[in-house]
Amino acid sequence: MSLRPFGPTLPILTILFLSACVPARKYEEVDQRARALQQEADAANKKALEIRTSYDEQAAKLADQTKRVGELERDTTVLGTSLRKMTVQYDKINTLNDELLGKYNALLAGNSSENRKLLTDLEAMRLDLQNKEDSVSALGKRVGEKQAALAALQAEMEAKDAAMKDLKNRVSQALSGFEGKGLTVEQRNGRIHVSMDNKLLFPSGSAAVDTKGREAIGKLAKAIENEKDLSILVEGHTDTDRIAPGSAYKDNWDLSVARATSVVRIMLESSKTDPIRITAAGRGEFVPVDPNDKAKNRRIEVVLIPDLKELYKLVKE
Repeated sequence: MSLRPFGPTLPILTILFLSACVPARKYEEVDQRARALQQEADAANKKALEIRTSYDEQAAKLADQTKRVGELERDTTVLGTSLRKMTVQYDKINTLNDELLGKYNALLAGNSSENRKLLTDLEAMRLDLQNKEDSVSALGKRVGEKQAALAALQAEMEAKDAAMKDLKNRVSQALSGFEGKGLTVEQRNGRIHVSMDNKLLFPSGSAAVDTKGREAIGKLAKAIENEKDLSILVEGHTDTDRIAPGSAYKDNWDLSVARATSVVRIMLESSKTDPIRITAAGRGEFVPVDPNDKAKNRRIEVVLIPDLKELYKLVKE
């Protein structure tokens, strides 16, 4: 649609025409009429512009709406395609669900004895698993108890070992004047061995302890008299030489026992040691320390043995 505004040609021609043909009064009327017509023409032009502007705005809106409609149509096409695909998938899922439901119903309607067997087997497996879990739990508890007992045993053994080391040091200190003179103090296998050569204690073939030997035995006895948890084993040892005829001792067994007994008596006379803690034993020539050195084999060994009752108790537990 196209609207042409009114131009200035018509009013001018009209005025010229009237001025030539009519009187002045008529001219004024015509002029006023022309002015009015001009105003109406201006108003019409203004209205036409407004209509044109509104038209352009509506056309732009229409173009935008047309564009949006096109986009909606494309979206609708895409959604429709997706919907059709989803419908196909949904139909497949329904079909699969129907098949599973059919199989489930068939299983329920199947052989009841087989079902019962399956249930029985499953229950047996469950019970077996439960029993194994209980066994593992009980075993874990026992292992924990054993570990605690082992720790207690180890602590007790370490305490005993420390106590014996301390005792060895005190015995060595008490007998320091005799070490290197036929007397040695050693710690072996958790025990303390005080070894005294016969030359320090006895004349040849005799069980009578001389003065120097009595001093050494007395010092040893005083050093251990307050050790209430010690057992004391006094062992007599000889060499392989036979007892001379006419001797007071029948054989080396007899001599070794007599010498061990002599040492025990001196220990009891020299200290407050409880006799129940002491044992005298003769080993004859059968436990030599050096088969090639008879002098070393002729000896008294005082073995200090710690009380291991608590350790035995822990081991038993």
